[in-house]
Amino acid sequence: MAEPHPLAAVREESVPGATVCRHCAAPLRLTMVDLGKSPLCQTVLTDEELARGETFYPLHVRVCEQCWLAQIPELAAPEEIFSEYAYFSAYSDSWVEHARRYVDEMCDRLSLGPESLVVELASNDGYLLQHFLPKSVPVLGVEPAVNVAEAAVACGVETITEFFGAELGARLAEERGHADLVLGNNVLAQVPDINDFAAGVAALLAPDGTATFEFPHLAKLVEHLEYDTIYHEHFSYFSLFSIRSIFGAQGLDLVDVQELPSHGGSLRAFLRHAEVCATPSAAVHDVLAREDVLGLRDPASYARFADGVRESKRALLDLLIGLRREGKQVIGYGAPGKGNTLLNYCGIRTDFLDYTVDRNPYKQGKYTPGTHIPIHPPDLIAETRPDVIVILPWNLAREISDQLAYTAEWGARLFVPIPTARYLDTGDGA
Repeated sequence: MAEPHPLAAVREESVPGATVCRHCAAPLRLTMVDLGKSPLCQTVLTDEELARGETFYPLHVRVCEQCWLAQIPELAAPEEIFSEYAYFSAYSDSWVEHARRYVDEMCDRLSLGPESLVVELASNDGYLLQHFLPKSVPVLGVEPAVNVAEAAVACGVETITEFFGAELGARLAEERGHADLVLGNNVLAQVPDINDFAAGVAALLAPDGTATFEFPHLAKLVEHLEYDTIYHEHFSYFSLFSIRSIFGAQGLDLVDVQELPSHGGSLRAFLRHAEVCATPSAAVHDVLAREDVLGLRDPASYARFADGVRESKRALLDLLIGLRREGKQVIGYGAPGKGNTLLNYCGIRTDFLDYTVDRNPYKQGKYTPGTHIPIHPPDLIAETRPDVIVILPWNLAREISDQLAYTAEWGARLFVPIPTARYLDTGDGA
């Protein structure tokens, strides 16, 4: 039996009036960045909702100086955020292809077959699990958002609509058997009770199974000023150091890590039960060492980050103000959660962007939260022939700039706002 992790027991001590870490319960005194107040960013508004008041929540990130988990408080209940969700993974061609490559790699690496079980947590619309079906690998999706889960079921992916945690993990293990592969892509940030979630993974995972989790790397967020990836639906922001601490507390060892270009720079962590006694790969040691070099356990690094965020905002507004004074028509491309953080923090409304477009029909005909910019189908671009297009999901800049290559006909220019607003050549990526 593995020895208890030093953070397995939640500390009882607290500081009156202080926010405490959701993982280790240490008091949170170190500010990473304060982005003011914003509405929930994965929502869109109807015409009727536009006339009502909106709730704005503080967007203040703090860092735990014990386990070094960056986090915001749980200001809105997960049921309010995720029971109906505006994000459908299948509308990004590059993300679906990313998922297909992952499935091929895991089938080879873990020798998955008809006797295996794969469970994806936050399986969205089946964008990933669908690739296991032609390989005859049994799958199960766990997705609390009913509207996107319905899309997964429609494409043949069995999905249950519940929030995942220790209770559900144990129940699934009893009812369905332990999973040979448990995976989650960009779900960890959306879990307020991260310890309960990790306990569920440990309960569900087979004794010799593997769990993989992809998440935007805090190192890249800090290094590249990716402040727009901070929003209320993302409760936590992870370094590999904090991941090792969180899962280690539940008896899961970090055994390997891969660095990925997705979402501005992500990690894919591989975890196994501690009883397996797997030796961590050289990649684990390399990433942890690089985090120390980048200062992810140094308060001064976060002060520099906050200064950079403020300067990035000023540069973006300078560019937009200049374009408007020149009489240019400026629009947005995409209505992602990250875009809504940027728009609200920078105060960008229809005085700067006439409209934005999105391929997701769920968002079309609605408005961005807080800033009330209308969202249209992409076809409107050819009709209005804008001068400048701001790519709000800048992490998909290559895919989107290829889609917008036709706008070169009238000389439209594309730019990305992060880390500092800059133009792209049409057809080029970030």
